[in-house]
Amino acid sequence: MAKSHDYILDVARAQVGPSLIPGLSLLAAHGNDVFATGLGQLGHGRGPVRRDSIFRIASTTKPITASVILSLITEGRLALNDDVTTWLPELSSLRVLRRPNGALDDTVASNRAITVRDLLTFTNGFGMATQMFTDPTPWPIFVASEVDLSLATLGPPNPNVQPDPDTWIARLGTLPLIAQPGARFLYNTGAAILGVLAARITGSSFSDALRTRIFAPAGMTDTGFFTRATDRLATAYRSSPDGLVVYDEAVGVYSRPPTFEDGGAGLVSTVDDLYSFSRFLRQYGRGTIDPALIAQMTSDQLTPAQKVDGAFGDAFFFERSWGYCVAVGNDGSWGWDGGLGSSFWVQPASDVTVIVLTQRVWDSPDLPRAHQEIREAAMEVFS
Repeated sequence: MAKSHDYILDVARAQVGPSLIPGLSLLAAHGNDVFATGLGQLGHGRGPVRRDSIFRIASTTKPITASVILSLITEGRLALNDDVTTWLPELSSLRVLRRPNGALDDTVASNRAITVRDLLTFTNGFGMATQMFTDPTPWPIFVASEVDLSLATLGPPNPNVQPDPDTWIARLGTLPLIAQPGARFLYNTGAAILGVLAARITGSSFSDALRTRIFAPAGMTDTGFFTRATDRLATAYRSSPDGLVVYDEAVGVYSRPPTFEDGGAGLVSTVDDLYSFSRFLRQYGRGTIDPALIAQMTSDQLTPAQKVDGAFGDAFFFERSWGYCVAVGNDGSWGWDGGLGSSFWVQPASDVTVIVLTQRVWDSPDLPRAHQEIREAAMEVFS
């Protein structure tokens, strides 16, 4: 007998509890068959999670950022191989560290300028790498970026400390690159730069560019860099030796406009908005994005050399690679996750989409078991 939606629900329920995940919202869809629900609590002493509950989606922001850039390329406002210093002169005359963990003044000249494509593929020469967090001595570039300049781009999102976009990009431009443009995959910062780029090109805020080009046509009514609907925003939790502790209250960081609208990790959203976004992309932005660009976005865009010395090591590229701000599987699936508790996955071959939003910060870089088991359950039901 074929399994029903109840099977997905039972698998999800087993992951919810005070010491597990306090609450989650999920959506699993196969064609027009859509199952969505909320489980658990928004936070201690608060109401239940519902389908329309709002969560911090962290790095699931990245494919949304890429999509607005692709819409601008489709309009002819820029091109993949364009030098970004046309709009971001702060990134002119960059130097490159001789060694990623070396002194900031031990540099060589950059071989070439950073391109739009470099930013989309995270081969722009600056970003996160696992070694930053495993080496016994902090890398000087990490200290400069995160401690001295408050860029919050080589670690967890931190809207509390980031300066305004013009100051942010100016500070970034004072730092050397970690690698030559195009040489290797380094995570996160490319998407943050894309947000500044979109604002410069459109002459508006990044949030306005997203609203007019993505949110409105896709029907994403609850996605933004903050929300005033704090009664629907889940409390965020993280692990500690004493159990789960509050990471961010509902009336906290994401209840007010940020100074820097971070294209790498700044949005809040709902399962239905992210599902609408997935449909929007699969329909080529309903005429606003060139189908060829969507095909590139959701397929492998890295060379073997870029993967060998990639941000997360060879294991990250087991049965997957990277497109434009999304992970792409060897099986044709695509999507991306967020370390504050989100996962977003589309399998076009099976016409299956699975979105899981929780308020528990990940304990490691690996997809949490709850997300993986819900995804597997959905595939069993819809296969």
